[in-house]
Amino acid sequence: MKKILIFVAGLCMSLAASAQIQRPKLVVGLVVDQMRWDYLYYYYNEYGTDGLRRLVDNGFSFENTHINYAPTVTAIGHSSVYTGSVPAITGIAGNYFFQDDKNVYCCEDPNVKSVGSDSKEGQMSPHRLLASTIGDELQISNDFRSKVIGVALKDRASILPAGHAADAAYWWDTSAGHFVTSTFYTDHLPQWVIDFNEKNHTAPNFNIKTSTQGVTMTFKMAEAALKNENLGKGKETDMLAVSISSTDAIGHVYSTRGKENHDVYMQLDKDLAHFLKTLDEQVGKGNYLLFLTADHGAAHNYNYMKEHRIPAGGWDYRQSVKDLNGYLQGKFGIAPVMAEDDYQFFLNDSLIAASGLKKQQIIDESVEYLKKDPRYLYVFDEERISEVTMPQWIKERMINGYFRGRSGEIGVVTRPQVFGAKDSPTYKGTQHGQPFPYDTHIPFLLYGWNVKHGATTQQTYIVDIAPTVCAMLHIQMPNGCIGTARNMALGN
Repeated sequence: MKKILIFVAGLCMSLAASAQIQRPKLVVGLVVDQMRWDYLYYYYNEYGTDGLRRLVDNGFSFENTHINYAPTVTAIGHSSVYTGSVPAITGIAGNYFFQDDKNVYCCEDPNVKSVGSDSKEGQMSPHRLLASTIGDELQISNDFRSKVIGVALKDRASILPAGHAADAAYWWDTSAGHFVTSTFYTDHLPQWVIDFNEKNHTAPNFNIKTSTQGVTMTFKMAEAALKNENLGKGKETDMLAVSISSTDAIGHVYSTRGKENHDVYMQLDKDLAHFLKTLDEQVGKGNYLLFLTADHGAAHNYNYMKEHRIPAGGWDYRQSVKDLNGYLQGKFGIAPVMAEDDYQFFLNDSLIAASGLKKQQIIDESVEYLKKDPRYLYVFDEERISEVTMPQWIKERMINGYFRGRSGEIGVVTRPQVFGAKDSPTYKGTQHGQPFPYDTHIPFLLYGWNVKHGATTQQTYIVDIAPTVCAMLHIQMPNGCIGTARNMALGN
C-alpha cells in the first residue's frame, strides 16, 4: 500500500510539473540600428554560417515587416519594438522634440544623476515614455522576480527597450570613454561593470559609435551582463535588450553602400556569431528566445541614385525654416517657427500668444505657403490631417506618429528619395525618417526556443513584435500595445 501511495504521489507531482506554463529561460532582443530589411540578403553570401545566416537559415522570418508610423527614427523605433505601440500613445515623438516651446531630448532627466561619470550623458531615464514594455510586463507577470537589462552605445537604445521596471540599463558615455548608467537604476555601478570598464575603454571623447569597434564593444558588454548577472539561470524568465548603434552612425556618414557599410555588417555578423555561441554555452541551445529587428531603415544616397537616373534629391530643411519665417515675418510681423525636425515644423506658442495672433491663422498661412514647394507631396495641419486628401496608408502613418504637445504643428511628406539633407553633389551620407519602404521595411526574425524554421510575406508591423513575444511567453502585452500577435508557424 505504501508503494502505491508513493507511486501515486510521484505521478501527481510529474503531472503538475508537466502542466506548468513553459517559458524560455531568457529572452534576447537585438535591434540593429538602421538595418534595412534587404541587408539580410544583400550581404548574405558574405555572412558566415554562425551569425546572421544562422538566424535566417534556422529561425522564422517575417519578410514583410513595416513601420506603421512616421517619423521613422531611433527613439521611436526602439520604443515601438518593445511597447508594441506608436508615438501617438507612447509619447516618444522623436529623438528630440519640443515641450512648452523648449527643445528636449527623449531620455534627458535633470532629476537623476550619472553613475560612472560626472557628465550629463548619464543624466537619462525613461520618464518620458508613457507606456510599458515587454520587460515591464515580464516583471509584472511574476511579481518582479525576473531580471531585465538593457545594453547599447546610445542611451535611448538601452533605456527605452529596457523599460521602467528594468534592473539596469547601460550606455556609452563618450566624454568618459566607458559604460555608465544613472541613479534611476542604481546609486553605484556593480563591481563587474567597473571591472569591465577598466579593461574595455577608449580615450575620452573618442567617438566609438562611428567605428566597427562599437559593434564589438556592445556585444562584449552584453556578454558580460549575461555572465555576471546570471541571466537565464534563475527560476523566472529573464530579458536582455541589446542594440547595435554603430550601424546607424556609420550609415549616416557613408550611406547604404561602400566599404564602410560593408565592413560594419561583416563585424556585426562576426560578433553576433560569438554572442550566439556564448548564449549556447551560458543558457543552452533551445533555452533562449531571440528576436532580431531594426528601429528603421535608410534611404540610398541621392547622388548614388542620380548616377543611375533614379529621381532623388536633398531637402535643405534649415533653409525652409528661414524662408517660412521670412514669409510670416512679412505677413504677421513675427517669425514663429522654432525649428523643423523629423519632417515637422514647430511653432512658438509663447511668441504667437504675445503677438495677439491666432495660432490657427499662422498654421493655415504656413501650410498654403509650403504647398508651393514642389519637393513636398503633402503639407498639412497635424491636427486636421483627417481632412487631407492623401493615400490612406500615408495618412495612417502620419496620424500614428503625432503626439499633441510634443510633435510639430505642421507636417510634410516629401517626394520619395528626397530626404532632409543639404542638396550637394559631394554629399555621400544618408538619412531616415520618411514613411516610404526604404525607411519602413525592417527585418523581424525569431530564433531559438519553440521557433520553427520558416518565413512569411504576409503584412506584419513593428508593433506586432511585442505582442508576438508576449504571446509566446504567455504574459500580458504592454499596456499601450496596438499590435497583433503573429503565429510564426502559420504566418498569420
